[in-house]
Amino acid sequence: MKTRHHISGMAVLSLLLIFLFPAPLSADSGNSLRLKTVVIDAGHGGKDPGCVSRDGRVLEKTVNLDIARKLGAKISAYYPDVKVIYTRTTDVFVTLNNRADIANRNNADLFISIHVNASTSTQPHGFSTHILGNGKSDNFSANMDVCRRENSVILLEDDYTTDYQGFNPEDPESFIFFNLMQSAFYEQSLAFAAEADKEMLKGPVKHSRGISQDPLWVLWRTGMPAVLVEVGFMSNASDLKILNSATNRDAIAQRLFNAFRSFKAKYDASLDFTAGQPVQDVAHTGQGGGLSVPGSGEDGYGVQVFVLGKRLQPGDKAFKGYDVVPVKAGNVYKYIIKVSSADEARSLFRKTRKTFPGSFPVKIENGKVSAL
Repeated sequence: MKTRHHISGMAVLSLLLIFLFPAPLSADSGNSLRLKTVVIDAGHGGKDPGCVSRDGRVLEKTVNLDIARKLGAKISAYYPDVKVIYTRTTDVFVTLNNRADIANRNNADLFISIHVNASTSTQPHGFSTHILGNGKSDNFSANMDVCRRENSVILLEDDYTTDYQGFNPEDPESFIFFNLMQSAFYEQSLAFAAEADKEMLKGPVKHSRGISQDPLWVLWRTGMPAVLVEVGFMSNASDLKILNSATNRDAIAQRLFNAFRSFKAKYDASLDFTAGQPVQDVAHTGQGGGLSVPGSGEDGYGVQVFVLGKRLQPGDKAFKGYDVVPVKAGNVYKYIIKVSSADEARSLFRKTRKTFPGSFPVKIENGKVSAL
């Protein structure tokens, strides 16, 4: 697989230092939001082995899990106040939906998905870093085999025709919310990807295939900065030898930890997010059944349908006819269909999940949104 027109990690870092991370906040800034929760996703698992070495002895799922656990242990040891959550800690099958839900329900500040690449040829080698993107670039075509492989786990799931209804990374029409969803956390995702690319160059796998934007379901569904790292090629003899070594896997985890540490330092020093507060009432009728929306600041329940980096106007077609109220949380907006009880929220969720795959029932208390 040949990656074309990938992004230079150093160039990205230079730009991001200027535009993404402006002058640090003062030390006594009470409203600064610190990176408090990270979700580490060990790709594949259980009945889904991922890539397999040519001799059948090395499984991607095992490599992913070992690196993920080593990375999490390093973060926990260095930052005891950071909550580290894993999508899996053993050899079990976890759906792509559930991986994203774990991150969303725990209000993660960063999602890191660890994978191993593969090719029908033995020549491709090196690591690559992926953030959410669509099919309008040359990279999309060049990386389509990565997308097919990482998204193909969907077919192993019992009810994939319902849970992933309409998802087709090769069909532009399946990405009706794509540009909206990626805009909220693009800069932060790119910032971590750049740190990871820079650090991984110092690790045992020396060749960088660059940073690319790709339509990967697990990144599409997560409502926070999210990056997928392919740490090497199972199909390349040199990379495989590295990945099959516990010492080298620890070294890779260390490089990802260094990237996390750099990203967290900038994140903690430079962001000034206030607690989530309703922007305004929305009182138009749609499929939500003419739901009355509580006034600004009131507690209540609802279903969060998506998170965006910009405010949409009432009646926007993205709401699919539902009555939706935007709740500001830092520099993003959480779009919520409000109801009056927890039971109503859960009932509505069973309906909205078909239209909004990333939705989930929430409770709104003191201006803050949390999963039920």
